[in-house]
This record gives sequence, structure tokens and C-alpha cells, in this order.
Amino acid sequence: MRTAEVRDDDVVLEVGPGLGSLTLGLLPAAARVTAVEIDPRLARLLPATVAARRPDLADRLTVVEGDALRITELPGPPPTALVANLPYNVAVPVLLHLLELLPTLDRALILVQAEVAERLAAGPGTAAYGIPSVKAAWYGEVRRAGNVGRRVFWPEPNVDSGLVALVRRPPPPGDRRATFAVVDAAFAMRRKGLRAALARWAGSPAAAEARLRAAGIDPSARGEQLSVTDFARLAATEPVQP
Repeated sequence: MRTAEVRDDDVVLEVGPGLGSLTLGLLPAAARVTAVEIDPRLARLLPATVAARRPDLADRLTVVEGDALRITELPGPPPTALVANLPYNVAVPVLLHLLELLPTLDRALILVQAEVAERLAAGPGTAAYGIPSVKAAWYGEVRRAGNVGRRVFWPEPNVDSGLVALVRRPPPPGDRRATFAVVDAAFAMRRKGLRAALARWAGSPAAAEARLRAAGIDPSARGEQLSVTDFARLAATEPVQP
């Protein structure tokens, strides 16, 4: 709870509570916990587990049976913090979906595969920097918050895990969808310079170069060299006739 910085007035969103070991740790620290569980059986068992272990805190828990990638709303007070052990194969989409859906989330602490943690927290110019890095940076400051070895889990996974912390800040000026479209295009061919990589997005290599120069970006640069603010500024440039 210290790493998650959960406060006594927080409404915590937990994804994938499973048997409830993390839930039982969150309930004494937070005002409320909303747990989203995709497995119907586990969703039914969690309230009973909490009632048996911490009956004094049972009224702080709300369980939502559903897929965190598909939810469009949550019951009760809006959540202020996300604390979750996210499934490795959907960790990034779930994080981005929840940050966009729930603007009241001002902090997040997630446990993900170590490689995913590295990518989420990577900065421009590093080998791990890519689409997850830029899109997460749209929402806030991201950092590695610790490493978790595979031996602490049962059954033991084949990969190590890492903690990622995010503190929300205002996004850069610009449109999120337009910015993310440029990010996707730039990293689809990350070994190429942006003039070539963004040719389809802009309509032609010449049009891409014109928009890059309008944004003050070197057309020979690569996507991994641009910050989220650079991408937003590029997305906001006027389209050019191919």
C-alpha cells in the first residue's frame, strides 16, 4: 500500500482481484474499492471472502463482473486510483482504456510483465521506447516502481514482473485520437525516418516532410526520438495536398 500511495479518501479501482489477496489489503487503506473481475465464479466468491475475513469492511467493496477492456461505466463514486495486477497480454490496452474512460483516476500502480513495464516507462531515444511509452505519457508521468521476481507467485510464471506507477498530468495540447494515429504510423516502420514512415499517414513522402517541417521536426528523425508533445504538435499541423 505504501508503493501505491493509497489514501484513506481514495476510491480504488482494482482489476482482476482473483481470490482477493490484494483486495483485502486495499480495503483498510481506502474509502472504497471497486473490483472488476471477468471470471463469474471469482466475482461471486469475492464478496463472501471479504465478508468472512473482514466483515467490518465488507460495505466498502463493490464487485463488477465484466471485462475491463469493455466496461463503459462503473457504479458508485468515481475511482481516484488504479491498483491492479494486470494480465500480461492485455495490460497496455486495459491501462489506456481505463485512463481514457475515467478522468478521475489521478494515480495508477500496476503489476505487469517486466518487459511491458520497461516499455511503458521508457523515454525518447531508448531502445524500449515505442507506442506504449508514448500513449501512456499522454496521460501522465510514468516510472518503474520496482521489480517482482517470478518466485513470489504460485504457480510460478515463466517471466519476471515489474511495477509501473503513473501520476496523471494534463495532456499536451492537441487531439488524442489524431496524435495516437501519428504514433501508430511512426512506429509501424520504426527503422525508417519519419518522412518515409509517415508517407501513408500524410498522403505522400513530400506531404509528410512538409508537415514535419511545419512542426519543427527533422524529417530524417525516427519516431523513437519524439516525445508525446512532439507527436501532438505534428498531429495538429494542417494536412498538405500529396
